[in-house]
Formats: sequence, structure tokens, C-alpha cells
Amino acid sequence: MIGSAMTPSEAMAHAVKLAKKGPWHGPNPRVGCVLVDRSRRVVGEGYHRGAGTSHAEVEAMDDARRRGFQVEGSTAYVTLEPCRHVGRTGPCAEALAEAGVARVVYAVPDPGPISGGGADVLRRRGVEVRHEPSPETEDLVRWFVHSVRKGRPYVVLKFATTLDGKTAAADGSSRWVSGERAREHAHRLRARADAIIVGTGTVLIDDPTLSARPGGRESAHQPLRVIVGQRDTSGRQVWRDGNVLQVRTHDPGAVLDELHQREARMAILEGGATLSSSFLRSGLVDEVNAYVAPMLLGSGTAVFEDLGIRTIGEALLLRDVKTSRLGSDILVTGRPKG
Repeated sequence: MIGSAMTPSEAMAHAVKLAKKGPWHGPNPRVGCVLVDRSRRVVGEGYHRGAGTSHAEVEAMDDARRRGFQVEGSTAYVTLEPCRHVGRTGPCAEALAEAGVARVVYAVPDPGPISGGGADVLRRRGVEVRHEPSPETEDLVRWFVHSVRKGRPYVVLKFATTLDGKTAAADGSSRWVSGERAREHAHRLRARADAIIVGTGTVLIDDPTLSARPGGRESAHQPLRVIVGQRDTSGRQVWRDGNVLQVRTHDPGAVLDELHQREARMAILEGGATLSSSFLRSGLVDEVNAYVAPMLLGSGTAVFEDLGIRTIGEALLLRDVKTSRLGSDILVTGRPKG
């Protein structure tokens, strides 16, 4: 794309494509940046590759300089408002102004109380700034924005169930409720997560590895394995290395507080009925991923325990519901209303 002429909308769309190259997991958001000169020619591009690496804006400016293009007088199209604080790297707003960038167009405001406000810094330095939101850019940083605003990770409740709402048969067997394609989808989601949360019961009964294995291979990134509860789980597979944490509480809020301190932005809740129901009752589930198998068991283990719902009018409803076919299974996703 370097050297190509782009309209403003094309430049931002390209910045989105660049941002998608960055990792889902980690404390920092996925961000892309495109620099265009006065003739709308692309002179530099970059994206954030993870915590501790250069931010997208700095990558784009460095890219332009390496190619012999002038940064001064250019326009930067960036998916997230340039930061204004010194963290693992320096403030991007200051770097852009110092380089003589004439104009910055960003899609999503930075919600951070310390990192946000870069647009005001740029304006004070004489840089023209425009905010042009779009749904696609907001989805890029959904977990990051939620975590910063709420002070806790974005929680995805994931479970596999039969048509009659069972996760295991009467004898406790549950392998496999879901099919191969559904399991592959679940492993891809794990590879994007910062943490997987389960209860001590799941660890003691199922002895899961809780690893991310998309395509049947170990992912380079493995989410933190989080065990909730008081019971001793030593000797189980989750303790095979140091990437594990046991939070000895039954309070979902305390669990998420601990993960927030560790800069976890998204956590998958894979607990049994007790833990999942506790998170739901506490209003701490942000998204549901239900893998529904064309199977009936009649008796067996239910997905949830009592949620305190007594009438149909109190039912917990999902919004933004989407369905997709995964082999013979159906994936239903949605976000709890309210």
C-alpha cells in the first residue's frame, strides 16, 4: 500500500486491517496507523505488536523515514486516540506533534484516565484533530475499553450444552458434548484470552489441561489458568507449570479484581454450573458463547444452578444475538441485557 493514493475512508480502513495483525491478548489494545502526505499518498504504516513494543503511530513514522518519506505535514489515520502518558513506551501524541504531523484522524477515544486525552495534547501543539467513529474500530478495542472503564476483565461465559440444557450425562460423562469444529472454535478463542477461569470442582473431577490448541497445536500464547475456590488441587494438570493461579475465594468480584491487577483484559469463564451461576447472579458476565449440540440426555448435569429467576418476566435475555453453524453444532453468542 506504500505509495498508493487513498481517500480518508480508505486510509482508515487500511489502518483497521493493520490493527488486526496485532495480538488479541495482552494489556494493550490492537491499533493500526497509516500516514498519508498532502497528495494523499501513503508514506508509512504500522501496528502495535504487543506490550513493550512501539505503538502504531511510532511504527508508521519510523516506516516512513526508513523509506525516505517526509513525516512533517502528513496526516495520521489511527484507530485509537494517540496516548498522552509515559508507560512502557513514550506518549504518541507528543511524538506525532514533535515530528510535525499536521493532522490526526482517530476512530476511538482512549478511555484511560492517564493514557486518554491525547487529542487535547495534539490540539495544544497546533495539530488539527478529528474524531471519526466507526463500529469496526470499536470492536477492535472492545475488550480493552471495557476493562479500562469497568476496572475488570471482559468476561466471556463459554459452555457446551445439549438441546435439553445438559453439560454431562447422569453418570458424569461429558466427552464429547460438542463436535470437532466447535472445539476448534473454542481453542481459537482461548488463544485470544488472557485468562481461563474454572472452579476447583472442574479441576478435581475433569482434570483439564486448559490449554489453547488451535489446529491441534499448542498456541504460542497460553492464557493464565485461574482456579477459583478453597479446595486443594495440587497434582492436577493445571499445575504443570507456573502459568496458573488459584484464587481462594468464592466471590466473583474478588477474582476479577485480582485479574485486573494483572492487566488481564479478557477472561473466559469455563466453570461448572456453580461458578457460572455465581458470575451470572453477580452480573459479571459480558458475553455468552453457547455451543448447542443436537443431542438429548433427559437427565444429567444442568448448565446452571438457580439464578434467582422466578417468573418469565425476570428471564436473563441476550442482545446482539448471533448464530453460526459449526459442523452439526450451533454457536449462539450474545450479551446479557443490562
